[in-house]
Amino acid sequence: MSLDYEKSAFAKRLRESLKRARVDAGSSTHVAREFNLRYSGDPVSSQAVRKWLAGDSLPSQDKLRTLAMWLDVPAPWLRFGEPERRESAALTARQESGPYKAQITWSPKKFDALNHAHKRMVVEMVHALLRLEGKQ
Repeated sequence: MSLDYEKSAFAKRLRESLKRARVDAGSSTHVAREFNLRYSGDPVSSQAVRKWLAGDSLPSQDKLRTLAMWLDVPAPWLRFGEPERRESAALTARQESGPYKAQITWSPKKFDALNHAHKRMVVEMVHALLRLEGKQ
């Protein structure tokens, strides 16, 4: 299998996953913005996302894992088209408590990037949600 084929097959799976997640794959700027909200490393550009969607390049492994988590698909399937082994899928399902999977390192970095007013809003929302769930 050639690298060009792998890139185009990845792009097809990525577009398919974005469509299932109801994300506009026609806007690389929108996809980049949504991806960067979930990725704890250096932000990706809309040009990088455009290349992923066009099959011109492949994301690095850490970016691929973030894409897979965001789009709720197995990373091996997204990259190679291979199904995830049943044992590891069952283990992952048991380890996760809900459909939203936040990375531990993601929240503090993104929170620190907010201005004071937005930080205050986030804190107030968290307190309100905890009260609703009877955990505060």
